[in-house]
Amino acid sequence: MSTGGDLTKVVITTIVIAVKEASQLEKRTKRPTLAEETTFLELLRTTDQLSRNLVPILKAEDLSSTQYNVLRILRGSPEGLPCGEIGNRMITRDPDITRLLDRMEKRGLISRCRETKDRRMVMARITTEGLKLLARLDEPVEQGHREQLGHLGRERLKTLCELLREARREG
Repeated sequence: MSTGGDLTKVVITTIVIAVKEASQLEKRTKRPTLAEETTFLELLRTTDQLSRNLVPILKAEDLSSTQYNVLRILRGSPEGLPCGEIGNRMITRDPDITRLLDRMEKRGLISRCRETKDRRMVMARITTEGLKLLARLDEPVEQGHREQLGHLGRERLKTLCELLREARREG
């Protein structure tokens, strides 16, 4: 498995352990729980569950969730993006975006080149092979999302998204 996949496993395992420890500690201390803390823990539990259910789909294509995220970002910017901008748009930050992109370039999923105007800027673009891989994953991933969240219905999902965006705003 790729290093990105190993990192994802470590992060998920760490989150699960932290949630379990927090849950056990909460039971032992029997103090009133803040609504914000309860919500935070529910978000962690939900993120872990939803992520675990999609891992087999990506694993079938030997792709980590961070690599999948990069491909989706680049598909949305066919003209390419500077490597630093890809890092800024990642759902989960990868501390070593360069090595992540190196692995993806070796697989032929992306290409990188230096810009002629500013030689310091390295642009990354999705390749035809990367687009084909995403096309193969589109339906299974969408089906997985429908199975995981479809029971909530369109209006409740819209409300949930609005609440999550609001929670991410710095206040």
